[in-house]
Amino acid sequence: MAPGTPKPQKEDSKRFQLPTRSIHGALIAGVLALAVFRFFIQDAGDRHHCKSLLNDGRWLDDKHTSWQPDGCMLHPYKAKEVTQCLEGKSVVFIGDSTVRQVFYATVKHIDKDVDTKAEKHSDRTLTAGGVHFNFYWDPFLNGTHAQQLFDGRLGSATGDGMPTLAVVGSGIWYLRHTESGGIQTWDRQMERLFQAVKPSLPPIADEVILLPVENAIESRLSAERAATVHGEDIQKMNDRIRIRLNAADSEGPAPGASGGGLAVPRAFNKIIDGLDDETVDGLHFSDTISKVQASILLNLRCNDALPKKFPFDKTCCFQYPTPNWVQIALLVVLLMYGPLGLYFHNQPSTQPGVFRFFPDQKYLMPFTVFGFSVAFLFVADRTNLFLKENKQYDPIAFTVMCLAALAAGVVTLKPPEKDLGFLNREQTDEWKGWMQIAILIYHYVGASKISGIYNPIRVLVAAYLFMSGYGHLSFFLKKADFGFARVANIMIRLNLLTVVLAYLMDTDYLSYYFSPLVTIWFGIIWVTLWLGHKHNDKPAFLLSKLVVAAALTAVFFEIPGPLEKTFELINTVFATNWNAGEWRFRQTLDMWIVWVGMLTAYAFIKIKEYRVPDDPRWPQWVQWTTIASGLTMAGYFVFELTRESKFVYNAYHPYVSILPVLAWCVLRNATPWLRSTSSKFFIFFGQCSLETFILQFHLFIAGDTRGIIMMIPGGAWLRPINFIITSLIFVFVSNQVAIATGVLTAMICYVPKPPSSSGARLPTASRDAIPSVPPSATVASSHPASGEYVALSTVGDGPSENGQSHPNGAAADGLASLDAAHARGENGALHKVARVLATDLRVRFVAIFAGLWVLNVVYPA
Repeated sequence: MAPGTPKPQKEDSKRFQLPTRSIHGALIAGVLALAVFRFFIQDAGDRHHCKSLLNDGRWLDDKHTSWQPDGCMLHPYKAKEVTQCLEGKSVVFIGDSTVRQVFYATVKHIDKDVDTKAEKHSDRTLTAGGVHFNFYWDPFLNGTHAQQLFDGRLGSATGDGMPTLAVVGSGIWYLRHTESGGIQTWDRQMERLFQAVKPSLPPIADEVILLPVENAIESRLSAERAATVHGEDIQKMNDRIRIRLNAADSEGPAPGASGGGLAVPRAFNKIIDGLDDETVDGLHFSDTISKVQASILLNLRCNDALPKKFPFDKTCCFQYPTPNWVQIALLVVLLMYGPLGLYFHNQPSTQPGVFRFFPDQKYLMPFTVFGFSVAFLFVADRTNLFLKENKQYDPIAFTVMCLAALAAGVVTLKPPEKDLGFLNREQTDEWKGWMQIAILIYHYVGASKISGIYNPIRVLVAAYLFMSGYGHLSFFLKKADFGFARVANIMIRLNLLTVVLAYLMDTDYLSYYFSPLVTIWFGIIWVTLWLGHKHNDKPAFLLSKLVVAAALTAVFFEIPGPLEKTFELINTVFATNWNAGEWRFRQTLDMWIVWVGMLTAYAFIKIKEYRVPDDPRWPQWVQWTTIASGLTMAGYFVFELTRESKFVYNAYHPYVSILPVLAWCVLRNATPWLRSTSSKFFIFFGQCSLETFILQFHLFIAGDTRGIIMMIPGGAWLRPINFIITSLIFVFVSNQVAIATGVLTAMICYVPKPPSSSGARLPTASRDAIPSVPPSATVASSHPASGEYVALSTVGDGPSENGQSHPNGAAADGLASLDAAHARGENGALHKVARVLATDLRVRFVAIFAGLWVLNVVYPA
């Protein structure tokens, strides 16, 4: 609100505001209460979702490639992971041809080219990735190997040791061959198996899996099979397995516990239910189906056995690791420091000396908000409290979400009051806002596999970097402020949330790639413009410097060697585990767009300087440029849609992405009305775009971006409701974290004014100028005219809002407390160190890096 706005009008504006904080707070409390109820009561017998993996699920797609167990993420195992789980061990399959299909599908997880041709009814031994796979043909489970397994002698008999995974299955052959004794004889074999896996006996394998009798598709059976294989008999056999399994559950170990318990994946029959087109003979299904069945077995055996580290995208039959000491310490500080400080500040009896351990009161509430928000992320994505499920691209859902967002943007359009100029703040906040919404939808529905969507999304990321280059050059040429305070503000603002999450969530800093990406580019821009900055007013010098810097940057990142050596040094010194090859892909994919943004900013400055719009030919130039931009935009979409794949497109992206970004700038600013009209809905998202980009990794989506969080569990029909509730909570938390991060950045980068000649206490006017609860996320917003926008009032540049300095008492300001302590003669070593940290930003910055270095060395990645 403008300073001159009358007070009654301010009160009227507040009268109609919804209590958004209360509403969102109630939503968060509600989903937490629901999660606690489900975890401790409803799912008390299956908190780690082993039974869900084995028994329940549904298809997410019509091609039957994505199976969704109820409430957990089915991990698509790669060869390296299977080898890591099973290497040097023995895996045994015993049974009929349906078991053999799952056997081959399991081996193909390591070796896709395995030869599946063999004699029809014969044993098969294969070795892949150091894993010994054995299939023993025994459809009646009465052969030598089955008996050895039941007796616990198979490992010693074969010389391979006790199997880490034993899969058995039988039933159809007992129905086909009545002379075998039928269901009664089969039932006796099942009794032998259940007796063999009793917990009172030594385990016969690390994991024993009994496949259910497969439901035959009777319409596809041959006449011979159809005569004896009937659905009611199969149901009767599976019912007997279920009864025995329920009786054994009370005394046996849980599946996946590697204690020799018996697991029955009854979901196998749900997987094939209604899939008549996936089978030719009614009994044997396609490799696609067998692959999913094998994936269930691997998730059961390996999810909790593999090292538990980032990314945490295996949530079926999986228990999250116990938090390490770093995570515990962070949680304690984040959850207790702010509330404790607020408590002492609100207690009149608190001794003044206590306040030296806390910052000013105006920073404690943002710290509390920040702490509770990131702790909420930890609960959401590092515990089993909330369910997680797999993503699945749905073109209808993607289209509906995009249209809904577009409608919200159009409805909240505000007409221009005046011409705000080229790439004004509201326009760029809006630009970042709708781009961020598109990226969020893209990630939520898992559209990265769709080349026609992936390619434009890459352009949106390029547009962010374009604005970064545009804004930083505009700021540095206008302000010529290359001081350390500016650099520190930008670095802290961009990285505070990312660094905290990297330690709290036990992830890799580079995995939050956007924050490191814009940080590196800011460093490159700053160094480039700082070198010889006294001559930046000379066009030839500045342009030559930009060209040379762009060439050197490309050489450093494009050519193998320099980046590897740099990362090797960083990994050695800071005990990190950064991957140079992966980062080269991230960095070089948008190698040139930042420089284009800087050149665009310089061109705009010169156009204004030379008053080019006053030229009579300017309207004609604008008209032709607008037409060319429209054709360029259309040409880009034709080009990207005609590439064979996104991998082919990536080779062109660093160059072609420049065209739609520049075209959009021209089209969006073609007329005063277009460039000055903006959407409040999109602006809101743009003002917290950095936070939404980072927080989505653990709250909007889950499993470190691999799945989605289910705050409202309940299957496919409740997914739309879950999306709405999750979105409301996610956006609210992102907005609050954006506000809090901006204020905390101001606190961390605060530099007090030097004392006056009269010896007065250190003034704190620049601190008082920062609102304790900023009205919106604007404090954390970003703008091309100032780079990633941060509060710069913390540099200590004069009086407060009313023009007067307001030095606080010792109970209100830590620096004032230090000054008072100095006056009392408290000059101990710790006091001196604290005073230096409080008054020297460079020393404070070095101390922060030193602390992170020590933390990395003590607890390496």
